[in-house]
Amino acid sequence: MSKNLGPRIIIALDYAEPRLALDMAAKLEPARCRLKVGKELFTRGGPQLVQTLRNKGFEIFLDLKFHDIPNTVAGACSAAADLGVWMVNVHAMGGRCMMVAAREALDKVAQPPLLIAVTILTSMGERDIHEVGLAGMPADNVVRLAALAQESGMDGVVCSPQEVAMLRRQAGESFRLVTPGIRPIWSAKGDQTRITTPADAVRLGSDYLVIGRPITAAEEPMVALEAIERELAE
Repeated sequence: MSKNLGPRIIIALDYAEPRLALDMAAKLEPARCRLKVGKELFTRGGPQLVQTLRNKGFEIFLDLKFHDIPNTVAGACSAAADLGVWMVNVHAMGGRCMMVAAREALDKVAQPPLLIAVTILTSMGERDIHEVGLAGMPADNVVRLAALAQESGMDGVVCSPQEVAMLRRQAGESFRLVTPGIRPIWSAKGDQTRITTPADAVRLGSDYLVIGRPITAAEEPMVALEAIERELAE
């Protein structure tokens, strides 16, 4: 693959307290991974936490899943770019106008972050998507929303590894595929319903792997990260 992806493992800092996130970051090597800051941690730690992590050398995936009217999402994406984050995401369910507005806002930035759309959350199964009024299987909705995201100028999508092969064929090699729900064979399943191993996800076409507890709950996080790196190399 010709894309210069850099570190492919994004470690999810799913902590309630900024102190715990910083403690974990201190155990990791910025050259070997990126970090994901989600809603709870950002709400508690704010932009200052993101800046602190960046000052330690980490590239940040700001996982706030913006979903609002186009003007509001455009402004939020601009604010994320001002923080110097590496990647930011929006909900594809926000529609074409919202995604286009986000794209246009970041196109005005000298060094824009990657702009990624969320399709269907990996925690949602068939029953869940039917309860919110979507027809078909989760994969059907992922494919449809990913196509809309690509048409709207997104750099890629977040998707379950079970849809990666389909999306790679549909969207081509330049479209970034970011996959949560990644669990090494030696790790517990947790609350994800559509999961796969790191090696299988990359084999299917994933660009970036979002991994949390298999690394952050390990006694030695760098040892766990190295184990996953070996799995990918093999």
